[in-house]
Amino acid sequence: MNLHDPRAAQEKLMADALRALAMDAVQQANSGHPGMPMGMADVAAVLFNRFMKLDPAAPGWPDRDRFVLSAGHGSMLLYGLHHLLGYADMDMAQIRAFRQLGARTAGHPEYGHAQGIEVTTGPLGQGIATAVGMALAERLEAARFPGLADHFTYVIAGDGCLMEGVSQEAIDLAGHLRLSKLIVLWDDNRITIDGSTELSTSVDQAARFRASGWNALEADGHDVEAVAAALEQARASEKPTLIACRTIIGYGAPNKQGGHDVHGAPLGAEEIAAARKQLGWSHGPFEIPEEAYVAFRTAASRGAEAHRIWRARLEASPQRAAFEANRAQDLAPLTKAMAAHKAKLLAERPKIATRKASELAIGVANEALPFLIGGSADLTGSNLTRSKGQRSVTAEDFGGSYVHYGIREHGMSAAMNGIALHGGFRPFGGTFLAFADYARPAIRLAALMGVPTIFVMTHDSIGLGEDGPTHQPVETIASLRAIPNLTVLRPADALETAEAWEIALANRNGPTLLALSRQNLPLLRREEGPNRSAEGAYLLRGGPDAGESQRDATLIATGSEVEIAMRAAELLSEQGLRVAVLSVPSFEIFAARPAAERAALLGEAPRVGVEAAIRMGWDLLLRPEDGFVGMTGFGASAPAPALYQHFGITAEAVAAEALSRLRKA
Repeated sequence: MNLHDPRAAQEKLMADALRALAMDAVQQANSGHPGMPMGMADVAAVLFNRFMKLDPAAPGWPDRDRFVLSAGHGSMLLYGLHHLLGYADMDMAQIRAFRQLGARTAGHPEYGHAQGIEVTTGPLGQGIATAVGMALAERLEAARFPGLADHFTYVIAGDGCLMEGVSQEAIDLAGHLRLSKLIVLWDDNRITIDGSTELSTSVDQAARFRASGWNALEADGHDVEAVAAALEQARASEKPTLIACRTIIGYGAPNKQGGHDVHGAPLGAEEIAAARKQLGWSHGPFEIPEEAYVAFRTAASRGAEAHRIWRARLEASPQRAAFEANRAQDLAPLTKAMAAHKAKLLAERPKIATRKASELAIGVANEALPFLIGGSADLTGSNLTRSKGQRSVTAEDFGGSYVHYGIREHGMSAAMNGIALHGGFRPFGGTFLAFADYARPAIRLAALMGVPTIFVMTHDSIGLGEDGPTHQPVETIASLRAIPNLTVLRPADALETAEAWEIALANRNGPTLLALSRQNLPLLRREEGPNRSAEGAYLLRGGPDAGESQRDATLIATGSEVEIAMRAAELLSEQGLRVAVLSVPSFEIFAARPAAERAALLGEAPRVGVEAAIRMGWDLLLRPEDGFVGMTGFGASAPAPALYQHFGITAEAVAAEALSRLRKA
């Protein structure tokens, strides 16, 4: 590094300021990861000083560059950047409160906790996979609104991010789509928690990325001109680019740098003093010289000017109204169309699988809402997530609205989160419910972030039949209901499915998952009216005033088993019993209702729950003394009707269970 070059000297000052903040904050918290921020400080200084387009005064402006710290354990690098750049909510008090209760400076970056954090990271690989969705959304937006979307997505990733399997799903998709505005800066320090990367990997990462359709470059991560030259080349590439930044973990700490001990523990007072001497940093803890602030604020001012120019371009654009409408994602155009669709369902009363009913609802939504982006993990013909005439998104045509994510459930789900986080689009994508486990880390992060991604999961029970227990998700829906802030909807018929889509599209505060049947189901409701599924649970039989005095038993079911509960109620009524049937499309929505309303619906009579899944999670609806008809183990391979008979999930079994509870009452 030529420190006689004024810009290089300036960037060393900027980098050392980042190192000092990381050292001091981790030391004060007595917890954290100083190694990566210290090692990648030079790279970050060059990126933000010369290339990043951002405006701290308007952190969410649409055409900003996105920065994703995939190696989220190095969060102090991000917090230090935001403090020095002048984000209003990242003052020195927040830096001093690193990792403390109530501080914006959480141990790993959390979306929504502080301005400018584009995505929650920490689970390694999630950041790079989510960034693929952001870069894809930029291309989708640029195709629809030329001149209004032209920005890069930059990622800092570590060895751990590249070892996680989701990284291959992500880079394969990005390379296939030639997402040229995606640039990954790999912290190639060759150290993991256990020690040298030689302990666990021999992968030639550059070769792997090139094989996946990427441009791959190398640079000395402590040579600012080498980093800048690589970034210039990457920005001009027609492919996504990996830059392997050869760095020293904990750079500047003379006795600990280069070793795994510096990864995730405070340096200690003596080593911090030695690092200050090594770096020529004469300032005390949490003291930053004015010239460092000036350098960062100058970089931010360039972004503010870019924002001003973009804003003028938007105001002059004939596409302004359409662009802003896409960003607002107004659902008003859907209301009338969906009402007509539901009226048609009530009139025609189709007996169809809820996955087919979902396809019909998607068709209505796609016609009304141009900001929807659909897709599937190579199961389009099974998930039925594509409308007629819907164009595929390809490397040659980003004007389409259907993404072929390939057999990459995890990568698809993370990319959809990235699309949603980017703004301008609402993504939904499908796979089989049994494969939700492949997607679970991204589903969980969507819930944690409050991102409104829509997951369409078909083949939701033993009702899929002959594919057998590997594909029959008997325990999966319970595990998904366990995720906070995830709304799970299991509709019983075509009408509830249309209502489920209304709920999913209206939910802006978290993800929604639709669990849909393969087998055909009759339409059970007869009345028009408000969205009953939005109540979480409602009386399908027994009337709204069916209190304790009007019933002898309550049958409670979800999805494909509501039909079975209705038949069981008929059998019991033939014996003179008064039976209510409660359809429960969503446990989460029902749980959010006032306790008195829930109690009134459930009543005091004996209850029997019915679901072709395990009982776990049903304590919301069932008391210990109540019955349950469902699964207690894995399924089997056979036609669906045979399986329901074999496992005793029948109207006769439900009726018998209700009678046994009545005898015990």
